[in-house]
Amino acid sequence: MNAIQDCVTLANGVGMPWLGLGVFRAEDGEEVKKAIAWAFELGYRGIDTAAVYGNEQGVGEAVRASGLPRDQIFVTTKVWNNDQGYDETLRAFDASLERLGMDRVDLYLVHWPVTGKFRDTWRALERIYADGRSRAIGVSNFLLNHLEDLLAKAEVVPHVNQVEFHPRLLQPELLQYCERHGIRLEAWSPIMRGKVNDIPALVEIGRKYGKTAAQVTLRWDLQHGVVTIPKSVRKERIAENADVFDFALTEDEMQTIDALDRGERLGPDPNTF
Repeated sequence: MNAIQDCVTLANGVGMPWLGLGVFRAEDGEEVKKAIAWAFELGYRGIDTAAVYGNEQGVGEAVRASGLPRDQIFVTTKVWNNDQGYDETLRAFDASLERLGMDRVDLYLVHWPVTGKFRDTWRALERIYADGRSRAIGVSNFLLNHLEDLLAKAEVVPHVNQVEFHPRLLQPELLQYCERHGIRLEAWSPIMRGKVNDIPALVEIGRKYGKTAAQVTLRWDLQHGVVTIPKSVRKERIAENADVFDFALTEDEMQTIDALDRGERLGPDPNTF
């Protein structure tokens, strides 16, 4: 974790960038393409999108316009809830590939654990993975109960679980469970939509290193072994989020941030969404 292009090795041997760019709510077309172009200039190599974001086409165009070798870019997308089920997911994946203009992605995720459907959806992802059309597969917003249910019959253990993770929502039991099963946790909304800048303890730690509270939080993610994908379409913010590889938090500082956990969610509860 010494540079932005450093990767974590997933359980299947695939390298995934520790830090990537999330494009949730980035408008398809020029906005998302500019954000990705800036990110690539700054050294980012991971891009996280989803079918429901409505910007897969722009993501694909930005990847091609970059001139970077495709194998140097890690692209994640996700199957949306209305498209879950075995056959439905296979069709949705084909549609995502068409919008992206790609013959494969690097990571395909089940976006939410839709009751009564996510097992069949996972079987479809296993098929996609076996066919080599996604280098890794995983889930998003899966809690312990969802993972236990899935693993009871899964042939492939998810390589990644992308969940809401930030100083107010640590979910230590989920983190430990994923570590035991070789599932890499990935954080969405890692800086709480900027609200970490209002937490005095994070601001104070940042002063020591000449960093913002957001940068301290992203470093905290990484030192927990959590892949992180802060989202932004602003060049200065994308640059700020990347500038987290020249310092390290002490164990005491890590514990101070851990103690900020209140179990507070910004997004829906995966058990009741």
